[in-house]
Amino acid sequence: MRQGIKDTNRMELIFCNQPENERIGRTMAAVFATVLNPTLEELSDFKTAVSEAVTNAIIHAYPGAEGDINMVLERKGNEITVTISDHGIGMENVEKFMEPLFTTLPSEERSGMGFTFMEAFSDHLEVKSEPGKGTCVCLMKKMGGK
Repeated sequence: MRQGIKDTNRMELIFCNQPENERIGRTMAAVFATVLNPTLEELSDFKTAVSEAVTNAIIHAYPGAEGDINMVLERKGNEITVTISDHGIGMENVEKFMEPLFTTLPSEERSGMGFTFMEAFSDHLEVKSEPGKGTCVCLMKKMGGK
């Protein structure tokens, strides 16, 4: 680790569920991770996983309404953990929603691969949800080859 850089850090963002904020969330996560000097592949994988999690919250959490999405970024050593949560409609059966190709919006040409991509492009994925109370997606990625 470079001199003067602490081994831990934390940042929290709160943004509304506007589609343009997916790009902002993904970019902020990438910038937060750059202190670890990740490879281009590590950074690309991380951005993809974060993008899918933020997109899911933007599209599904508050159907037809506005709402806030929280994104917490934490760095401990060479691990970045991103927690994306909302207080939206939630999911009753998380396992069903995480199945590849499952989508609640087939009319909007959604592929149903968001959770599959999150899982493939992170080192650990955890999803908690409660109907009427919201969803929390936590993903972790090791970076920088430490």
